[in-house]
Amino acid sequence: MAKAMRFHRTGGPEVLQADEVQVGEPGAGQVRIRHTAIGVNFLDTYQRSGLYPMPLPQIAGNEGAGVVEAVGSGLTELKPGDRVCYTGLVGAYCEQRLAPADRMVKLPEGISEATAASMLLKGLTVHYLIHTTYPVQAGQTVLWHAAAGGVGLIACQWLRALGVTVIGTAGSEEKCALAKAHGATHVINYSKENFVERVKALTGGKGVPVVYDSVGKSTWEGTLDCLQPRGLIASFGNASGAVPPVNLGILSTKGSLYVTRPTLATHIATRADLLARSNALFDIVKSGKVRIQTTASYKLASAAQCHTDLESRKTTGSVILVP
Repeated sequence: MAKAMRFHRTGGPEVLQADEVQVGEPGAGQVRIRHTAIGVNFLDTYQRSGLYPMPLPQIAGNEGAGVVEAVGSGLTELKPGDRVCYTGLVGAYCEQRLAPADRMVKLPEGISEATAASMLLKGLTVHYLIHTTYPVQAGQTVLWHAAAGGVGLIACQWLRALGVTVIGTAGSEEKCALAKAHGATHVINYSKENFVERVKALTGGKGVPVVYDSVGKSTWEGTLDCLQPRGLIASFGNASGAVPPVNLGILSTKGSLYVTRPTLATHIATRADLLARSNALFDIVKSGKVRIQTTASYKLASAAQCHTDLESRKTTGSVILVP
């Protein structure tokens, strides 16, 4: 039996409860993993709250790293003792689990399991956003909301490495300072400043070609006014709540704008994509151009407190659970 944090009904952090679960032996194409670090993401809170419906009961979490304990029949790429990480597999808040081997990514030397759990979902999200959703070019200026979050801190560094000017928003002076220390050229405290006015001032009234927004409801209307004609909103999260129903006509009146709601799952659906994006992430982290900081670590049994802190914006950077 293994300890797991599971929710039997949707709701607030209090619905997470410690359960004992049976793990068993891996079947064909599966591995059994012993977690040493588990990533925590806003996605986990959306699933727990019911915003993203899930079958119940459900073990929370979507990302982890650890050591392969056993492999099923027919597998040659992985063996017991290999260090691996994964993302996109619900059920990560546990000591051990079975998982499909083709979703595992072997960790290279120089990348710890805690680092992997802190960055895989977030780093792969940054990769597809800046290389696929809107391929940025050196010399461009972009707006990144929640620049001091786990995704934002990776994005600020990666974009700086590409020669891109980042305007980052955050909700406090401390978070603004953190974003700037990680590569944001300009920072806006949206709890005190009108971010639309600041963006227009910083861009000479032109606005930006793309806004990367994981905040959602509270930034939606202002974000529209930050874009250049034919600009793109990449809306990839709902930290402040879901964006309400939109009259598409507003996109024409604001300048023939584009909106996309991408997900990581579709960008790593094939194993080739998963490995290519993971290798790109590992390479830039090993180069030192992107530094991953685990800013908070909670015991697995304290997952409810972790969710409370995450949703109240008390955390910055990457947060992990440790079994």
